[in-house]
Amino acid sequence: MGDLKPDGELILRTQAMPADTNANGDIFGGWIMAQMDIAGGMMAKAVAKSRTVTVAVDSIRFIQAVHVGDIFSCYGSVAHIGNTSLKIQLEVWVEPVLRTGLENKNSFKVCEGIFTYVAIDDNGQKHKVKRD
Repeated sequence: MGDLKPDGELILRTQAMPADTNANGDIFGGWIMAQMDIAGGMMAKAVAKSRTVTVAVDSIRFIQAVHVGDIFSCYGSVAHIGNTSLKIQLEVWVEPVLRTGLENKNSFKVCEGIFTYVAIDDNGQKHKVKRD
């Protein structure tokens, strides 16, 4: 929580909804991972200039719970470009809007991870990442 602002560019922004909760009433970690994968996939596709598929979640760290109503923002940056793959560093920040006492609190980081994507052609075969 010591970070002052997100690293990378904003890729995805949404609101955590009641249907996304786990048995404890917090937002389900699987939903957070899915949103991160969507965001990372969008960035990977833009960088590779082709279709990409997720091949690994190299790391993920949940820092704080996400709650219903939180504004959920996923930021990303390219951590590495290999021959056929890309590693995308992702951060999730939230703005708490429905929690008493936190309504006016600034955004804070709740999750971070590194996802690996592979560039593929229309037949699903991997190919070299196109570079400018």
